[in-house]
Amino acid sequence: MERTGKDDRRLIGAARKADASAFEEIYYRYRDWLTGLAFRFTGNEEDALDVLQETFTYLVRKFPGFQLSASMKTLLYPVVTNLSIGARRRRKRELSLKHVGADGATSGRGAGYARTGPQKGIARSMSV
Repeated sequence: MERTGKDDRRLIGAARKADASAFEEIYYRYRDWLTGLAFRFTGNEEDALDVLQETFTYLVRKFPGFQLSASMKTLLYPVVTNLSIGARRRRKRELSLKHVGADGATSGRGAGYARTGPQKGIARSMSV
């Protein structure tokens, strides 16, 4: 494990100097682990791949003054966690917005409520 830590430090140092092959090696080394972790948090493959991309974008922005003081996994775990939480929130918000029509009515069983008032909306939803 110590060898990986030293190797990661070497790769980070090279990536800071704009060595594309070093960044590529970091990417391939951690891609599967990061994607699996993001998938466990998001439950969605598309969101997990978005989180993967956002994680590496974050890492690239950190490179100029970046010093690896812990393992890469220790560094990346909270980044993936936070980005995954954000992705889940966005997905949940998108899904809830899909259920709201242009007139503000929700689709599904309670759709009549917003247009006709509570009594007719309740009666309509119970008859479905």
